[in-house]
Parts: sequence; C-alpha cells; structure tokens
Amino acid sequence: MNVILLDAGGVMIFPSPELLLPPLRAAGLQPTVADLERAHYRAMADCDRPGREPPGGQWWLEYLRDFVTACGVPAADVAAIAADIAGLTDGFSWTHVGPGVSDALRGIAALGLPVGIVSNSTGEVEQALRQLDVCYALAGGAGTAGSGVEVGVVIDSAVVGVSKPDPAIFALALDALGVPTADRSTVVHVGDSLRYDVAGAIAAGVRPIHLDPHGYCPAPDGHEHIRRLDEIVPLATP
Repeated sequence: MNVILLDAGGVMIFPSPELLLPPLRAAGLQPTVADLERAHYRAMADCDRPGREPPGGQWWLEYLRDFVTACGVPAADVAAIAADIAGLTDGFSWTHVGPGVSDALRGIAALGLPVGIVSNSTGEVEQALRQLDVCYALAGGAGTAGSGVEVGVVIDSAVVGVSKPDPAIFALALDALGVPTADRSTVVHVGDSLRYDVAGAIAAGVRPIHLDPHGYCPAPDGHEHIRRLDEIVPLATP
C-alpha cells in the first residue's frame, strides 16, 4: 500500500457516553463504555445486513434503534429510548476517542505514507478531530498545527456534497493527496461499515479493510478484516 484512508466514526471516534448513558440508565441498564463501543459495532453490522434497505435521511435514528437494542433495551422500549438519545444528541456528538487510537495513529504516521480521513459526517468532523487531539490537516499549508497526528486531508461528506459509498468522495481525498489514478489500486481504506466503507472503497478501486473488532460483519467474504486500528501497521510494512 502507498496511501492509507481512514473513516472517522467507529474507527477513531464514537458517540459521547455522557449523552448515551442517561437514557440507558433510566431504563435500568448499566453499560460500561466498552459495552457502548461494542454496541456501536453491533448496530453498524445490523444496519449493513444484506437485504436491509439503506436508511437514507433516517440513518441516525435507525442506528440508535439498533444501538439500544444491542445495549439490551427491551423491544417494547427501543423506539422511545432511541428517540430520547436522538434528542440529546442533536448536533455533533461523536466526541469519544476510542481506546488505542492515538497510539495507532502515531504508528501509522511513522510509516511515512500519505494519510487521509474520509467521513460521512455533518460538517464538523475536521474541527472535532482537531479539538479532540486526534488528528489535523494543514489544508495545503493554510492551517495551523494541532497536538494530534498530522494527516494530509480530512474529507467531510457534508462539506464536499458527496458521501460514501459514492466513489467520488474517495477520489476527492486522493486528488487532495496528489495520488495519480494509476496508483490507486495500492490505496487502502479502513472503515467500520460494510455498506458505506467496504462497498464504497471497492467502487472506487481502493482496497477495503473492515475494522470489525467483534467479528460482526454480516457478509465477511471477499474483503479483509482487522480487530484493532493498529493492525494496519504490519499490513503496510514490507
């Protein structure tokens, strides 16, 4: 590989436990932060099930229904608890940095390869990643350095007007990184969604790597999987 693209949500950042926990506790559940992270991957796998219709504009609410189900909320209460969390998370709520992310990004940066972020988001992901000390892009020299890991570009679907799995969003990232079209077969994209990341990368002619810590992928054949973000480093090392 000569370029690494990374998803943001579910790879580096997750919904804030401070916003998720109160409705779940009110329902009599006591999940840990690790339980919330696991529920995220379960919910993503359920959203990605073959044959399930894409959620479209209702993605967040559908995700939350799957998420609270994975947390153990009884079926009769799922809609109400998901709606409560949706109200609490009105705005950018992906502010929890996953365990081991900072070390993994430093290991990736040490490879010396171009790195870009490609995220389906709401227009705030670049600022959030910078404020959370995860990573930052200098925007062609016009920006300022942060305390996270420097990357070449952060592509936010709400900013560029195209979202995964449309291959055009990957092309925007690779153009920004200066990767010629002929070299794109050696690009990898790491994401947590079969529907958006894996399918989008394949459509873009990019090698998909599915971050699937618990083996939940509903259609695991035909693409690679890793359990932790730092596992990308040995894959990229000759």
